[in-house]
Amino acid sequence: MQIQTTTITLTTATGPMRCLQIMPLASGNALGKKPTKTFGAVLFYSEIFQITAPIARAAAILAGQGFIVLVPEVFHELNPAGTVLGYDDTGKDKGNQDKWTKPLTSHDSDTLAMLAYLQTLAEFSGKTSSYGVCIGGHLAFRAALNPAISAACCLYATDLHSDTLPAAPGDQTLERAGDIQGELMLIWGKQDPHIPAEGRLKIYQQLSKSGCNFSWHELNAQHAFMRDEGERYDPALALWVYQQARLLFCA
Repeated sequence: MQIQTTTITLTTATGPMRCLQIMPLASGNALGKKPTKTFGAVLFYSEIFQITAPIARAAAILAGQGFIVLVPEVFHELNPAGTVLGYDDTGKDKGNQDKWTKPLTSHDSDTLAMLAYLQTLAEFSGKTSSYGVCIGGHLAFRAALNPAISAACCLYATDLHSDTLPAAPGDQTLERAGDIQGELMLIWGKQDPHIPAEGRLKIYQQLSKSGCNFSWHELNAQHAFMRDEGERYDPALALWVYQQARLLFCA
């Protein structure tokens, strides 16, 4: 499916937020006609490095499967618009600093802004899912606390087990898992040092205790195996993930 890419800026409770928008090229648009509401949406939450080239390419793959994809700058309050951090120690240090600075409630209001924007699109079918990698996996999980999210695909979600992101008492994401009404898919790399086996076990037990509807996949992979740059990339597993995400979002 052909896609079209634009950059938009949304108004949020904490300031303007730039988003990458990638969506299928509706036949109605191509012919100059009014588009029909045929496409579900995916809120795609990135790594700490924001909208890098690998993230943009991944979003394009999802959009090409028939989804309107919105990729927000997850730390828009803390950086100039358009900031992309490097995959190096400097970028990692800045991204982690941003992660530990931004309150989870500000991510919640970002999600609300994207959900409201989708309602203005003639091409939007009304069904929204979330998807994310690394800290974005956590934020995709967090987005699913909103009942408007029907499904969430969370890849090697960091900081779920450790409760280390800024939040008020009782508002850490994992402890609120019982609020999730949609379906979760959690995918982990067994060789990922950021979410060790004991951390994954804690998450699994909490999801089971909370009565969540979820599927669980532990793969022989490292952290960031979806990123198509660097030695950790596993293209075969990445292809499998995209297929599983599509099945989840279309269910």
